[in-house]
Amino acid sequence: MTNRLLYEGKAKKVFETDHPYEVLVYFKDDATAFNGVKKGQIHSKGILNNAISSLFFELLDSRGVKSHFVKKIDERSMLVKKLKIIQIEVVVRNIAAGSLSQRIGWPEGKILPKPVLEFYLKDDALGDPLINDYHIAALGIATPQQLEHLADQSLKINAILSEHLLARKVKLVDFKLEFGMSDQEILLGDEISPDTCRFWDAETNQKLDKDRFRRDLGDVEEAYQEIYNRLKG
Repeated sequence: MTNRLLYEGKAKKVFETDHPYEVLVYFKDDATAFNGVKKGQIHSKGILNNAISSLFFELLDSRGVKSHFVKKIDERSMLVKKLKIIQIEVVVRNIAAGSLSQRIGWPEGKILPKPVLEFYLKDDALGDPLINDYHIAALGIATPQQLEHLADQSLKINAILSEHLLARKVKLVDFKLEFGMSDQEILLGDEISPDTCRFWDAETNQKLDKDRFRRDLGDVEEAYQEIYNRLKG
């Protein structure tokens, strides 16, 4: 790969291209958890996350959700539109799990009566803290109109993905989304994969996501492969 490296994160590298408004995203096998405290590698994770994210972006595009995705280049790389990232992580929750269970005292696996939307400040140094509309206004990181758009798009994405996955016997427990600006338009960015979503088997509640790495459950690569297999049908 000869293009200049623009940025390297925990799971991906971003390279410049010959097009000033497009970049190449390369998916790594590196895995982290608990804000980078736990580190490791998952064999073929980058290949699977690239493939899974590409399928999800193509699905969302067919349903009218615009994203940064242009096309899959090879097994580890996708071409995307360059975004100015909005410093908000949007988390959509359908079933109590993870930090939500700890915060509200609901057992993991309890179905929420309606999707719960949460905003987190995208800041690794601060541990990506939970924030609300008032914090966002005080920080000036999004206008009320932009925040409303993020919420509407996130709930639309949730409905599309939940239906699509349930038909493949997978529950979408919760997931994280990131958005950015491209020529005054808000687009979905980042990735949609077992790294950023909680996927459970619809019949057994077996975890098919990065929780297998977080909790030392084993068979991590097999879980990622299973999600890809079900998406491919």
